[in-house]
Amino acid sequence: MGFIERMKEEARAKMLKLVLPEGRDSRVITAAKTLIDENLISEVFLVGDDNEIRKNADSIGVKLNDRIIIVNPEKSPNRDEYVNEYYELRKHKGMTEAQAAEEMKGVLSWGAMMVRKDVAYAMVAGAENSTGAVISAALKIIKTAPGIKTASSCFIMDKPGSKWGHNGSLIMADCAVIIDPTSEQLADIVLAAADSCRSYLLTEPKIAMMSFSTKGSATHETVDRVTKALEIVKAASPDLDVDGELQLDASIIPEVGQRKAPGSKVAGYANTLIFPNLNAGNIGYKLTQRFGGFEAYGPVLQGFAKPVSDLSRGCNANDIVYSSLATINKK
Repeated sequence: MGFIERMKEEARAKMLKLVLPEGRDSRVITAAKTLIDENLISEVFLVGDDNEIRKNADSIGVKLNDRIIIVNPEKSPNRDEYVNEYYELRKHKGMTEAQAAEEMKGVLSWGAMMVRKDVAYAMVAGAENSTGAVISAALKIIKTAPGIKTASSCFIMDKPGSKWGHNGSLIMADCAVIIDPTSEQLADIVLAAADSCRSYLLTEPKIAMMSFSTKGSATHETVDRVTKALEIVKAASPDLDVDGELQLDASIIPEVGQRKAPGSKVAGYANTLIFPNLNAGNIGYKLTQRFGGFEAYGPVLQGFAKPVSDLSRGCNANDIVYSSLATINKK
């Protein structure tokens, strides 16, 4: 069973609620209808001007039903409650009640607050807004998970029948958010990716912190950054199977891993690959996708207290459906 088929099966078993805050977008409306028609979630909330959303739905021939719920922040009976909670969250940063009221008119802020208040289990956005805007709203309202300060992302790479990773699937991180992570940020990426591995691969993570060096074969400040991050991770989660620094071949090929890093529990058997920076991560997942024939699902944001994901502004309706499935199944 491929990744998407498994995500659909798990989603139907859970029947959770999802908010798609960019509700006026025709791609989002189409995705919402697909998620409901295939009985993948119980309810979808579309945030925005109700007249505009209905007009756009009519223009593409989508008939909304009572499981696709339009929420207009300007008219919602929850407005005062949401504004007050946002003000309490941000007043230490100098936010006024008037500023809180103005920002809560924004669909991203409203969607994030719905997740914070457990009205929706997860939020998926980015069809109309930048990654920075989506992450900013999530950081302000949903916050990061306990013990993690850095929000990052992962891709689920899937090729049924492949010998790589766990049953042909791998977690790759960070491929979309942190350009040049510090050791502390790399450590947060590792800890968040471990949770992503458990959620999506349904197995315990074996995490390789990658570099152009394996176990001191080269020296450079970027290698030192990885080894320092490993120390931080080991202190925070001593039972986690993680090792570094490892080259890619030492991470995934058993005979190479055991030759270059003898005795390592991870070398040669990694199912979760941590890249040292965004250059490597972005290039690495795309090489795996294009040359290796893997499907790439994501980026799924990780490190947040509740599930939230970002979309490419060039996405189509199917991309939104797939991202929604991955996000709704984030534990």
